[in-house]
Amino acid sequence: MTGTPRRPRDRGVASLEYLGMLPILLLIALAGIQLGIAAYCGEQAGTAARTAARTAAEAHPETDPQTAGDNATSGWVNPAIGVDPGSSSVTATARVQVPSVLPGLSFIGPITRSATMPKEDDTP
Repeated sequence: MTGTPRRPRDRGVASLEYLGMLPILLLIALAGIQLGIAAYCGEQAGTAARTAARTAAEAHPETDPQTAGDNATSGWVNPAIGVDPGSSSVTATARVQVPSVLPGLSFIGPITRSATMPKEDDTP
């Protein structure tokens, strides 16, 4: 038999080392999930802003720009949309609160995205 003999006291040490590392591994996994949620909320805010700006830029929109932007996103995102009509273009801004993976703790603030679209020319 080659190698060092195991002493009876060393049994289960690997299990204890794994249990010591488990909270760190869980924290890293939760941080990755939180970053994924933040990226998704940023993408949804951009979609809401573009849709609201595109709708507000139409000569005769069928729906309200805020409603159109809200309908373009997932139901749980619930963006706050503001529209600023200019003389030749429309700017829409969408703000989305990023939910936290850990209840009661908020690491990332709201995400804001803006989009500008030129107004349609409705002259014949």
